[in-house]
Amino acid sequence: MNSFQPVLGRILDGSETLAREAARRLADQPVDWNRMDEAVPLALPRRQNTIDHAETVQGRGTFFGRSVRTLTLCPTDMEGWWFERTDLPGSLPVRCSVRNVWTTGSVVSNIVLRSGSPHNYIRMAEHMIALRMGLGVDNLLIRLDSGDPPLFAHGSGDLVDALNRAGRRSVDRLAPYVTVREPVTIVSPRGGFLTLLPADPAAPQLALDVAIDFPTAIGRQRIRFPVSPEIFAYGASARTNTSASKILWCKTIGLLFSDIRNLGYSFENLLVAGRRRYWNEATHVHEGKSLEACWHRAVLDLLAAIALIDDGLFVGTIVSYKSGHGLDVELMRLLYRHSLLAPLPPAPRR
Repeated sequence: MNSFQPVLGRILDGSETLAREAARRLADQPVDWNRMDEAVPLALPRRQNTIDHAETVQGRGTFFGRSVRTLTLCPTDMEGWWFERTDLPGSLPVRCSVRNVWTTGSVVSNIVLRSGSPHNYIRMAEHMIALRMGLGVDNLLIRLDSGDPPLFAHGSGDLVDALNRAGRRSVDRLAPYVTVREPVTIVSPRGGFLTLLPADPAAPQLALDVAIDFPTAIGRQRIRFPVSPEIFAYGASARTNTSASKILWCKTIGLLFSDIRNLGYSFENLLVAGRRRYWNEATHVHEGKSLEACWHRAVLDLLAAIALIDDGLFVGTIVSYKSGHGLDVELMRLLYRHSLLAPLPPAPRR
């Protein structure tokens, strides 16, 4: 697939005028790295799988950085991805589903999952659930010792390594795939948009065209790629990012708020961008330009929202321009509200 046209579908929410202006701006933004020549259609049908054995990882807490947090990745017979709080005996596992999204945060933007009791929550879930879309693990149980998962120094690279060490075993069920019935778009008041385009049944795959534009050293970045385990693993090591001004706020006024003063952010696990330069070393450099922020946005933020589709693995094309957690999750809700998801049609006979 070399073309991502059209970039706009039926607008489910937001201004059509803003959508057309954003589409024009996207068309004017060059692609920094196009990896679509690596696209390989999915071999379907295939069986579901889970991991072969449990693996444990540890790291500093995201919201309580002085504490070490533990995640245990476990095989499961349950269908889908699930979280279980071991510190809350009697609580039921929380499924990775748009139906269980509690909030997408305010000061710290993140996807928070919750089910049942308001205490049974998982913060910063996106850095974990995104892996459902890229590493070929259909069914997984993640046990946590708190609702505050670790924030690693290499994005979610530690989790990718753990899942690869855990191996795979097949399950006697076919893996379901879904796509959208028609091209659909959601638009933000700030001029960003997110579009989903249907898959081609003859060559099904998941492909992304993601562009960001920040008034900092990050600037304008754009990447195009098909989702594969190798490309996903590369992007998953990109750290979350923030501005230098927000870091200063957190270290001053933010100390008045418990959620802020205990943040586990550091110059190792965060990319900090000043107005004209980075405050620490940026990674994921291609042709002399760091694309770390764009890789994180595409792989660990956007694909996390797509992972909230619990009817099956999504295939099709995703076009994202200046979108974020709130817009991403709202589109997932609208897909269900308007019954816009459908099983992937069988490939036409030749």
